[in-house]
Amino acid sequence: MKVQIAGPGCGRCKATEEVVGQVLKELNIVTTVEHVYDIREYGKLGVMLSPAVLVDGKIIFAGRVPTAQELKKLFAEFGQ
Repeated sequence: MKVQIAGPGCGRCKATEEVVGQVLKELNIVTTVEHVYDIREYGKLGVMLSPAVLVDGKIIFAGRVPTAQELKKLFAEFGQ
């Protein structure tokens, strides 16, 4: 599973990165979390609102910090 956080590095981006890391650890999912800071690069990924969370190139959240519960449900689905 490839996980990306897209956003300029604002407070919401950092909060998103933290909650993603916590959930991955809780679920024992070993993967690298990449942060895409360049607006042109995350625009190429289809991201219009930041922060965004992408899993395997698919945008699963955009424009807000997702909750741990939301992420747990979605990561479990991607892990199957």
